[in-house]
Amino acid sequence: MILNHLNLAVSDVPQTQVFFEKYFGLQAVTKSNSALVVLRDAAGMVLTLSNFDRAPEVHYPEHFHLGFIQQSPDQVNALYQRLTADGFTIDPPRKFHGSWTFYLRAPGGILVEVLADM
Repeated sequence: MILNHLNLAVSDVPQTQVFFEKYFGLQAVTKSNSALVVLRDAAGMVLTLSNFDRAPEVHYPEHFHLGFIQQSPDQVNALYQRLTADGFTIDPPRKFHGSWTFYLRAPGGILVEVLADM
C-alpha cells in the first residue's frame, strides 16, 4: 500500500499553493481558488489544500508536520538559503533524529520539515 493523497486545511489556499510550487516543485492539476487546489509531485503524490470554511486560522497539533526528504545535506542547505533569501525566518539546519534538517512554518499555517539522511 502506498500513501498517495493528503488533504491539508490551510488559512490561505493560493498563498500556500505558491509556496509548495516554488520551493518543492509541486504542480497544480486543478484551477486554484480560495477554497481548494489539487497539487501533484513528480512521483504522483497528490496534495490538496483546502479552506472550505474560509477559516482565517488553522490549528494542527503542535508537532504535526509535512516532511520533504532531499537527496543530500547540500540540498537541504541550498533550500534553506533560498527560503531565507526570500525572507523566511528559519533556524539553521542541524543534525536531528539521524537527519540533517530544518523546520519552517509555511504560509497557510503548516509546519514543514526539510531533511536528508546522514
